[in-house]
Amino acid sequence: MANKLRIAFLMGGQSSERDVSLASGQEVLNNLDPNRYDVTVFDPATDLSKLVAEAKNFDLALPILHGRYGEDGTIQGLLELLKIPYVGSGVMSSAMCMDKKMTKDIMRFHGLTVTTEMVGRKGQDPHILIKNAMEHYGFPMVVKPVAQGSSFGLTIAKSEAEAVKALRVAWELDDRAMVERFVKGRELTCAVLGNLKARALPPIEIKPAEGHVFFDYEAKYVPGQAEEICPAELSEKETNNVKNLALAAHRAMRCRGISRTDFIMDDRGILFILEVNTLPGMTNNSLVPKAAAAVGYSLPSLLDELIKLALERE
Repeated sequence: MANKLRIAFLMGGQSSERDVSLASGQEVLNNLDPNRYDVTVFDPATDLSKLVAEAKNFDLALPILHGRYGEDGTIQGLLELLKIPYVGSGVMSSAMCMDKKMTKDIMRFHGLTVTTEMVGRKGQDPHILIKNAMEHYGFPMVVKPVAQGSSFGLTIAKSEAEAVKALRVAWELDDRAMVERFVKGRELTCAVLGNLKARALPPIEIKPAEGHVFFDYEAKYVPGQAEEICPAELSEKETNNVKNLALAAHRAMRCRGISRTDFIMDDRGILFILEVNTLPGMTNNSLVPKAAAAVGYSLPSLLDELIKLALERE
């Protein structure tokens, strides 16, 4: 087929989620139509100079990267400098969504509900921060790095000693760590597909297997460690509420192409936004493709749609 779209395909990278990116990237590669796309693979951990040298050869970049240096605006900034259009959100949106404290501040500005939090910097006395959090939140409390993905470094602490240890672990991954009030409830996620004219896909409920207090790294990536119900078993009103909030988060964070917003719904039905993901997993077993499949997208057709959205100018 003449005039194939020339794609610079980015997978791997330098973050703690490198292995996830490699696995996800391989499956995406297997689902890109070879009759439509001429694909060249680059690993940003080793191939950045090659990408820069060959930039003029590509019509589009497709990053299947997660975490720092892939999802935080850095690779997006390089692609902007190279004048290569790319799938997913822009520099500012990517950076804001990666920073969970920034995300919460923006959500509050837009009147969206998030849990309360305290932020501590590496070098502070962890005991003082945790004692302060104990006075306001009690136990359990959530401790996590401000800018990490895939639940890396996240702990639900049930004692002061556990929380102090969790804070030190989080500071090994990031200069800033966040302590949050724990909300018990149903874990939900909702993807949004589109740019300015976006639509929410069916919400998914995630039920981690026994032994997992939340949807942690193992529950995300080890088969059988979580049940993912799509569409989520919600009332019509609850479903619409999740979708509308996911759309509001997508727009508030200025996302493009695809986003996935994670929620906790407490026993009163109140939805707390946890975070917004700008480059969610894209294997057949990942949450976004499952939601897309529920409305008729195969993985190849979903990838076609994301590429089309990346080339749009609104």
